[in-house]
Amino acid sequence: MDTVLDIREADAFYGKAQILFGVSVTVRRGEVVAVIGANGAGKSTTLNLVMGRLKPSGGHVELDGHSIAGAATEQIIAAGVACVPQRRRIFPTLTVLENLEVGGYVRRKEKAGLARTLDEVYGLFPMLKKKSHMLGGVLSGGEQQMLAIGRGLAGAPRLLMLDEPSMGLAPSVADMIFERISQIHREDGLTILLVEQRVAEALERSDHGYVLETGHIVLEGPYETLLADDRVRRSYLGLTEA
Repeated sequence: MDTVLDIREADAFYGKAQILFGVSVTVRRGEVVAVIGANGAGKSTTLNLVMGRLKPSGGHVELDGHSIAGAATEQIIAAGVACVPQRRRIFPTLTVLENLEVGGYVRRKEKAGLARTLDEVYGLFPMLKKKSHMLGGVLSGGEQQMLAIGRGLAGAPRLLMLDEPSMGLAPSVADMIFERISQIHREDGLTILLVEQRVAEALERSDHGYVLETGHIVLEGPYETLLADDRVRRSYLGLTEA
C-alpha cells in the first residue's frame, strides 16, 4: 500500500520548549489512522508539522515520498492536504456556501468538479444545504463542525486531517460527526488522519493508531491491539482489568 504521509523521528520546538521527541507516524493510502492522547501530548503540534506551520528541528516529514518539512502552508494545501482545525475556525461573517467555496479555492479552475463536490458535501450534511445562505457565525456548534469538515472536503484532498472533531459537542452530535467521518472513508476511500481524545470512537474507526504522551509515541498498532492494551484501557478508557 502506498505511503501518503510519512513522519519519521520528528522533533519540534515552540521557542525553547521541545514538544515532540522523535515522533514517527505513517499514513498509507486509503487508511484511517488515529493519533490519540491527552491534552498537551503534542497531537496538534504533529498536524502543524504537516501543514507547514511549524518546521521540524530534526527528522523528516514527507508527502508521497517528497519532503514538505518547512514548506509553505499554501503549497501543502495545493498538494492535496486539508486540515479541519480544532474549534472549527469557520469564517463567521461568510455564508455557509462562501465558507465551502473558500475551501474549494484550490479548484477554482475546475468549476464542474467543485460543484459535484459541493453536492456530495450537501449529501453528507443536508443541514448545510438548507442553511447555505446563512452566516457561518449563527450556526450551532455541531453545524459549524459539519461546515468545517465540508470546507475541508471542498478542495477534494488526498489526505484529510481532523483535529479533535468532537471537541465541545454534545455526545449525540459527536456520534453523528464520527459516523459521517466513517461514511466519507467507506464511500470515497479517502485517506484520513484523525487526532482525537475520544479514544474508543477514534480507534474503532481506524485501521491503525498511535498513542502520544508528552511528545513521545508510546504505543502503536492496529485498533484491535490498542483497544485490548491494558495501558490504553486504564489511561484512556477508564477500564480496569477484570
